[in-house]
Amino acid sequence: MELKELEYRPVQVRGRFDHSKELYILPRSLLDPEREAREAGRITSRPENGANVVTPFYCTELGVTILVNRGFVPRNKLNPETRLKGQIEDEIDLTGVVRLTEKRKPFVPENNIEKNRWHYRDLEAMARVTGAEPIFIDADFRSTVPGGPIGGQTRVSLRNEHMQYIVTWYGLCAATSFLWYKKFIQKLPV
Repeated sequence: MELKELEYRPVQVRGRFDHSKELYILPRSLLDPEREAREAGRITSRPENGANVVTPFYCTELGVTILVNRGFVPRNKLNPETRLKGQIEDEIDLTGVVRLTEKRKPFVPENNIEKNRWHYRDLEAMARVTGAEPIFIDADFRSTVPGGPIGGQTRVSLRNEHMQYIVTWYGLCAATSFLWYKKFIQKLPV
């Protein structure tokens, strides 16, 4: 119950990663606000394709293992041996935001546990596979280690559809007013 209250809240934990049980959520694109700002308004863009690396993290102060989305790696760095420099063995402090499980959306493939290919966040299944608790944190950008996954891949966007609502409702109002005028003022059959 407490976790539901903490979603999207920043938390800090101390512990160490268990790189032997990494999970991969893919396909994913790198969230890079600077690149997005540079390419804003372009008709085409070339986002880098890869995966988010989820790694069990033993919290020394809490005595539990949780799941941490360390961030994005390009497809050519999916194999942990290609990014040994980023595989931290020491105990570290980690800051991130709490996330809850996701429901599978239509047209999204099922997770393939045998091949370690995850398409959505199923905390119960991920926890079973890794032996961790079903607690999930998305690491922030400051947690990025050179040569490792790029943190800060949580996008919180609130949809602003006010213009769409204005056009829809004022358009319906104008159409209704026009038809009312034709029927009751001009007495024309509508």
